[in-house]
Amino acid sequence: MSFSTTALRGVFTTSLITSAVFISPILGAIAQAETLNGAGATFPAPLYERYAREVKKKHPDLTINYQGIGSGGGIRQVIAGTVDFGGSDAAMKDDEINKVKNGVILVPTAGGAVSVVYNLPGVNNLKLSRSTLPAIFSGQITKWNDAKIKADNPGVNLPNQPIKFVVRADGSGTTFIFTNHLSAISSYFKGRIGANTAPTWTLPNVLKGKGNPGVAALVARTPGAVGYVEYAYAVKNNLKSAQVQNKAGEFVSPSLQSANSALSTVSFPNNYRVFVGDPGQGYPIVGLTWMLIYKQYGNASKANAVKKWINWVLQDGQQYNDDLNYTKIPSDVVSRVLQTVNSTVK
Repeated sequence: MSFSTTALRGVFTTSLITSAVFISPILGAIAQAETLNGAGATFPAPLYERYAREVKKKHPDLTINYQGIGSGGGIRQVIAGTVDFGGSDAAMKDDEINKVKNGVILVPTAGGAVSVVYNLPGVNNLKLSRSTLPAIFSGQITKWNDAKIKADNPGVNLPNQPIKFVVRADGSGTTFIFTNHLSAISSYFKGRIGANTAPTWTLPNVLKGKGNPGVAALVARTPGAVGYVEYAYAVKNNLKSAQVQNKAGEFVSPSLQSANSALSTVSFPNNYRVFVGDPGQGYPIVGLTWMLIYKQYGNASKANAVKKWINWVLQDGQQYNDDLNYTKIPSDVVSRVLQTVNSTVK
């Protein structure tokens, strides 16, 4: 059988048209691929790293880069407009929000506990009451065998050695959660240190670590140390966490369950900004973390990528929170936040 030149030309032309039909969606997908760069809080960094891996399974065209530099750094970069989204465990203040020229939405993504971690060989179940804990971190108690710590831990052989304090070297939402709680339960701590992302610590024997990883590493290698880190870092680094007394008088260990209990009564206002000071139940040193996104991106592709990212985080992504010891955002709050994001971000 033979083919004419005309017939062959027709087949070739048809093949080109067919190829174009199949190729054009691929080219379209490539053109719409987006990379979003974020930076900020180290508190949710392990979770955001998991999100970044998992989102690719549903949205292969979306790449997320997140750098844990501390909440203070995240807020500063959002104000400067040098990132596509920020991360903070300290809700932005009004004056900070007003500095963001393209507007900002605070998107709650998770909650969690801040552990009081310590390094005391032979002491495995340290208890710290509502009066003792703020007295330690305001410098009123400087030795491990102080009478107040002994009263919280009858029968425990506490060493006669100085307390070595480990705090954050950077502006930190974890620090804000911690100092916010201590300020809520102690007027002395509030007046001397206060709730702040970067307080001035009036303490002897102070060591400073960058980020949650830095504090965790210092506590792990420093006998006699006490510090504070997000609960997931305490678990990851096999650090001992103190049992902390809550408003109900119970000594509670940090855990996903106890953090959920504490955050279960939180009410989210229209701007989703919440300051958890002294919850009535559960583990008392808890807080939320937010992604900070702009209202105006001025680029349709970028804006659509951000909305795709936030919708995935609050719908598909929440299933990974439990795995890494973070609390989930309540479904009714998720619905409200997504309505705000999808109708506002341009």
